[in-house]
Amino acid sequence: MKSKAATVAAYLKELPAEARKVIAAVRNVIRKNLPAGMEERMNWGVISYEIPLSRYPKTYNGQPLMYAALAAQKNHYALYLMGMTPQFREAYRKTGKKLDAGVGCIRFKSLDDLPLELIGAEIGRPTVEEYIERFERARKTKPRARER
Repeated sequence: MKSKAATVAAYLKELPAEARKVIAAVRNVIRKNLPAGMEERMNWGVISYEIPLSRYPKTYNGQPLMYAALAAQKNHYALYLMGMTPQFREAYRKTGKKLDAGVGCIRFKSLDDLPLELIGAEIGRPTVEEYIERFERARKTKPRARER
């Protein structure tokens, strides 16, 4: 569910108590491991972790470059990790926890479903510079949609 909250504090306040507890715990892990130069803010109706436009202004949509995001959805929680690698997916499976994931989204129903230590390590892995390089490399190799 997209929120219209303008701040993370307002977003947390609007959540039911159990959802607030889960989101706050994951948020603490993210913030503890977030690489220097990335910022937490509300964007896209979720808690977003981004490289600010002052650091990387040439995004395709004029928005800060998103690195991760966190949200309470109607029937689950979602942790969005841009560029989830096969190595991360394999490490996740090795924790014994079921990975319910899309291209860049991990869905989970409770904190017990999420290996927080692994999430923290993945969040803290790249520097801002490394993430920008990876992003630019992916944009250059990604096929562009044909013009009609």
